[in-house]
Amino acid sequence: MGRISEHKRTQAISQWRTVFSVPVIVAALGYFVDIYDLVLFSIVRVPSLKSIGLQGQALLDEGVFLLNMQMAGMLIGGVIWGILGDKKGRLKILFGSIFLYSVANIANGMVATMEWYSVWRFIAGVGLAGELGAGITLVTEVLPKHLRGYGTMVVASVGVSGAILANYLAKLFDWRVAFFIGGGLGLLLLFLRMGVYESGMFRQVEKSPVKRGNFLKIFSNRRMLFKYANSILIGIPIWFVVGILITFSPEFANALGVIGAVNAGNAVMFCYLGLILGDFSSGLLSQLWKSRKKAVLFFQLMTAVFIIFYFNLSGATSEVFYAVCVLLGFAIGYWAMFVTIAAEQFGTNLRATVATTVPNFVRGSVVPVTFLFQFAKSKLGILNGATVIAVLCLLVAFYALWRLEETFHKDLDYIELS
Repeated sequence: MGRISEHKRTQAISQWRTVFSVPVIVAALGYFVDIYDLVLFSIVRVPSLKSIGLQGQALLDEGVFLLNMQMAGMLIGGVIWGILGDKKGRLKILFGSIFLYSVANIANGMVATMEWYSVWRFIAGVGLAGELGAGITLVTEVLPKHLRGYGTMVVASVGVSGAILANYLAKLFDWRVAFFIGGGLGLLLLFLRMGVYESGMFRQVEKSPVKRGNFLKIFSNRRMLFKYANSILIGIPIWFVVGILITFSPEFANALGVIGAVNAGNAVMFCYLGLILGDFSSGLLSQLWKSRKKAVLFFQLMTAVFIIFYFNLSGATSEVFYAVCVLLGFAIGYWAMFVTIAAEQFGTNLRATVATTVPNFVRGSVVPVTFLFQFAKSKLGILNGATVIAVLCLLVAFYALWRLEETFHKDLDYIELS
């Protein structure tokens, strides 16, 4: 009996050592810096725009424009990095994207006009597009299938905590310095490149004559196209919450008559605090339930419930408002899980393309969603307009999840031939 217990203990230690391997740690830290930069703009939106001369309604309108520029960059960058990830390797993309968004971060701290602000947000978006997909692809391919969920759980949980650091530093330093720090952290991370090894699955496909990174192939095959579209659509509610409800939380708090000041930076921090716990929990539940789809459905249902809470905060205190931001963050904590599902849907010759483009198309969905939100807001008001868009996003996500296959036990060592 003692020998059996000792064997189980040794086996468990060995498994966790595998999970906390160098590729997983580097992917997690890369995502940490990625999230820092991604949410920093939402946190410093108001002070940064005021410092270049904007006031009043322009803070919202130009803020939406800059957010859309960043997301447009991510849409384009997602395709570029994804294709390169399947053609040139996961590691090259992982570190190429880090370098680009680090330089853009530093440049963002030097802007003095809206024109240059928008240019560097776009370039930063292109750089940010490669990080998560390349990291998740690498982790799913270097870990055995029974540990993949734990690996992506580590990447997500460590990564989203970058938002908390962004909020802390944005309060401690001027917004320009906060951008400089983000760029410096990214460049520092490049030194961790030593000791990281490429995916064995990619090395095998690299030696074969099969064509890799053919993005258009997805659209020429009906089966792959529907898998791809549904992989994107299950994540739409996540960025509705982050891109609309959290980013513009001061405006929603004002419309709801929330008692006490609500700061976008605090809303982002509390949301991402919940997101850390949510990403950890969704990864753990997917392992315990041995199902990606059950875990995602559970979190989608929670998202619907807490959005209802959010829209019924009329007259609440700012403390209660922030508490609901935490709950919303927890509920959308299936972010890394939905990227994992996308990566597991496709063969090695298309996996990086899919895993990199899917989260960026979801992030980029903020562009049409914000346009729809602004249109609905002009017709129905900010609260009713946002409610209509929320219902639409959730219904689409539920349907898309229903149409996807379960991938928990799926062997990923295969290629897409047709």
